Amino acid sequence: MAMIGYAESPLAWGLTRGMARLLGVNLPSAVVEGWLTRRELGQLVARCEACGQKSACTAWLAIAAGTPCLPVFCPNKSALEVLSLRH
Repeated sequence: MAMIGYAESPLAWGLTRGMARLLGVNLPSAVVEGWLTRRELGQLVARCEACGQKSACTAWLAIAAGTPCLPVFCPNKSALEVLSLRH
């Protein structure tokens, strides 16, 4: 599998991937398999990068193992939930 990541936004990339994983979505695989474009993935990471809730997000992810829903403060909540339905 090709390596997909965002070296310029490592925290936002990690948080976005973490939120997606909770919903059973593997973002790099989604791009490789073609049901998510690289541009759409970039938009998810950019939205996370612009969010002012990174500390709350990090804390939430630390305790959210097995939680099948995302917090309401996540700017990618609806987009990731739609992706989880497509997966």
